Amino acid sequence: MKALSKITRSIKPAEVEKKWHLIDADGLVVGRLAVVIANHLRGKHKPSFTPHVDCGDHVVVINADKVRLTGNKLKQKTYYKHTGYAGGIKEVTADKVLDGRFPERVLEKAVERMIPRGPLGRAQMRALHLYAGTEHPHGGTQPQPLDVAAMNRKNKVGA
Repeated sequence: MKALSKITRSIKPAEVEKKWHLIDADGLVVGRLAVVIANHLRGKHKPSFTPHVDCGDHVVVINADKVRLTGNKLKQKTYYKHTGYAGGIKEVTADKVLDGRFPERVLEKAVERMIPRGPLGRAQMRALHLYAGTEHPHGGTQPQPLDVAAMNRKNKVGA
């Protein structure tokens, strides 16, 4: 038996082993799904997690347009953006975004706000691949399916 070490091991960027995960977001709750995705992007699920190194995995999410919001969030949750002009603040509700041209942005914004800001966070967000439909171009990487609905009964609405 190996004796326990009293030193904290900090991995180097060259030692990082990135895997690929596939998540089917059909019927999953946005916030709960975003937590799982953010933890995998950061690498917090690994024992070799190092806060200042991008040690996370790639996450491919299909059916991102079929995510669910609980309660009244569909009508009440608003997203704001600014045009850059004086008084140019625009707001849009979550149901308008989900019915719009880029419905995967609801999940993208939820994950983005759980990732640290700065160069490391931007590098980790580049490992997130969101698709509104069931098709994705990452078949060659053979992503391993990750069943988020089975992790907790509250993760899926109507289960």
